[in-house]
Amino acid sequence: MPSIIIDGAALSAREGSTILEAARQAGVHIPTLCYLKERSAIASCRLCVVEVAGEPHPVPACSTVVREGMEVTTRSPLLAAYRKMALELILSSKGPALVACAQRADGELAALCHELGVEAPTDAEAADGAAEGTLELRFPFAQGKESPRVEGNPFLSFDPNRCIKCQRCVGACNAAARNHSLGTRRRGALTLIAAPFGPNWRASECESCGNCAQACPTGAISLKARGAGADLPAYGDASDGAPADLSASGTRRVRTTCPHCGVGCQLELEVRGGRIRAARGAQGASNRGLLCVKGRSASFDFVGAPDRLTTPLVRNRATGELEPATWDEALSLVASRLSQLRDEHGGESLAAFACSRSTNEDVYLFQKMARAAFKTNNVDSCARV
Repeated sequence: MPSIIIDGAALSAREGSTILEAARQAGVHIPTLCYLKERSAIASCRLCVVEVAGEPHPVPACSTVVREGMEVTTRSPLLAAYRKMALELILSSKGPALVACAQRADGELAALCHELGVEAPTDAEAADGAAEGTLELRFPFAQGKESPRVEGNPFLSFDPNRCIKCQRCVGACNAAARNHSLGTRRRGALTLIAAPFGPNWRASECESCGNCAQACPTGAISLKARGAGADLPAYGDASDGAPADLSASGTRRVRTTCPHCGVGCQLELEVRGGRIRAARGAQGASNRGLLCVKGRSASFDFVGAPDRLTTPLVRNRATGELEPATWDEALSLVASRLSQLRDEHGGESLAAFACSRSTNEDVYLFQKMARAAFKTNNVDSCARV
C-alpha cells in the first residue's frame, strides 16, 4: 500500500488506486463531472484536477494512479481557477440548453456551478440590468444549429444539445447494465453519443431500463414526462454514486424494495407533495444502483391510482355486491372458508399459488403455511423468468 500525502495528511492508499479513490477513502472532496464509479473514468471534464509535487501542471485525479511518496494538493487558487474555467468551457460549448439545465436548483450540474463559482445573477443584480437566468460565462456560446431531440423510445428521450460527451451513460449501459445499446461515434472533440432512441429503437439491444438517464448529469438522456412526475428532474446522480440533494425542490427520498419481482432491488422513491414522483436505483446488495424498466418506470404509479383498492371487499350474499370490510373481517372469512374446505374435502382440494413479486422469505412462509396449516403439497409460483 503506497504511502502518500493529501493536503498535508499522510495516508496509505490501495495499490493501483487513483488519487480520486484515495482521496474519497480519506474523506477528501474533489469535484467531478465525467467520473462515475464503476461507470466512467475518461478524464474529459478536467474538474478533478489536482496538484502533484514534481508535476509541471495539474493532473486529473480520476485517472492518475497513486505512487509511493506522492504529495497531492486538492485545493489552491490555481486549482480553483482551472476548475472554474473547465466548467465554463463545458457550458459554453453547448449553448443555452445546457445552461438552462445548470440553473436547476436540484441538479448535479447546478451544484457544481455553485461550488466552483459559476453563478447566475441574483434577483437584485438582474433588476440592475444583469441578464436574468444567464450564468456568468467568460466565453461565447459555440455557434451551430441545434440538433433535434430523439424521441422514438416510449420511456427515454435524448437531447444532444445538453450532452457533454462524458460517456457516463455509455458506461452505465455497457459496463454496469451489460446491454451494450449505447456507444460513441467519431473521436476527440467530434465525439458523439449514439443513443438508440429513434424510430428503430426496437431493433437495438435497448431494454429501456433508464440506467443511462440516472447516470446522465445534465438531463441529455431523461425519462419522459409521466403524469404528476413530469416536473421532477430524472437526473442528478452524484458522481460518488449517491443521489444529489433535492431538498431545494421540497423533495424527500424514501428507501424501499422494488415490488415487481423477488430479486429485491433497492429503490429511492422521490416524494413531493405527498405523492411519489419518480424512482431511482439505490445501492442495494442485489442491484448496486441499477434498475430494470419495470422498477424505474412502473414500480409506483399504482400507489396513487384513483381505482386502487385501499380496503378489503367482501361480497354481500343477499345483494351479490362487494362491500368494504375490515381486515379482521376479511381475514377471518378467508381463513374459515379455507379451513372448511380442508376439513370437508381434504388438503388435496386446496392449492397455494405464490406471486412472482414475492420475496424468497415470503414464499418460504407461504409454502410452510400451505403444508402445515392447510395440509396440501400443491404449491407453485408464477415466477418463470
